[in-house]
Formats: sequence, C-alpha cells, structure tokens
Amino acid sequence: MVRVKSFTATPEDLDAYGDLCDISTQRHFRLRVMGVAPGKRAPDVLLAQIDGITDRDAAESLRGLRLYIPRSRLPELEAETYYHADLIGLTVITLAGDNFGTVKSVQDYGAGELLEIERPDHTTLFFPFTHAAVPEVSLAKGHLVIDPSALDFTSAGRSREEEH
Repeated sequence: MVRVKSFTATPEDLDAYGDLCDISTQRHFRLRVMGVAPGKRAPDVLLAQIDGITDRDAAESLRGLRLYIPRSRLPELEAETYYHADLIGLTVITLAGDNFGTVKSVQDYGAGELLEIERPDHTTLFFPFTHAAVPEVSLAKGHLVIDPSALDFTSAGRSREEEH
C-alpha cells in the first residue's frame, strides 16, 4: 500500500474517478482506496493499493509522483466556482485596469482561499479570493480583476467600534 494525498472534494472517493495518470498522461494507475492513513490527522491522506505495485521497492519508486484526474472526468462546476488549476496563470488586473501580476497558486489554510499573486517585480503576496476582493473572473479572457482596497491595512489594530 502507498500513502496518497487527495485533493478531491471527498478524499475517500478518489478511486471513483477511475484511472489516474502522471503529468505526461503516458502512465496510468488504478487505485483502490483502503482508508485514511493511520496516524494522520488529515482525512485527505489515504492508504491505497495501486494495481501492479506488489512490493515495497515498487511503491518506493513512486514516491513524490503527482497523479492527475483527466479533466474530462471532473464534474461540471456551478457558476462562480472554479478549479484551482484554472486560476493559476491568470493575469491579475486592478479595477482601474492596471497590471497587478499573475496568479501563482491558490491556497486554503482553513480560513478561506487565498490567491498567491506574483507581482511584476517578482515579489509575491496573498490576496483573499472573495467576491468583494475579486469581483470578476474571466477564464475566457485569461484574467481576473481585483479590488486592491481589500488589502487596506490602515485600520489594522483598531476594533470595529473605533472604525465607525
């Protein structure tokens, strides 16, 4: 068995997507999820069997391998819902139309999704991925629009009562 970190909506349903493939799409793997990895508090780390992997050496040879679900097998999304992979690489522009950078990654540490934006000067910053902070996402145009005032820290350290 191998440990697999699942990024699916319901981690234990990973094997329901059918064969997974590597980034080249040349190698395919059929997994059978056996349960959550013992000693792991995160329910997204699973124990799985992979067809054709019959010993420790074969399992070890797959360490660090990223597996992918073919896009055609992913469910359709509701309006204003996005796959993280579709956001990565989008150009980020401000409400005024200025270039702000490019989406480098999407993170979720439990308090909401954050866009990691690489600025034109190659610095990065995290920006909340909320409707107020990101009022427009256009996959067809290859960009998203942000409201930079969502990063206004002038009231940092003041209570809500002091702000009003």
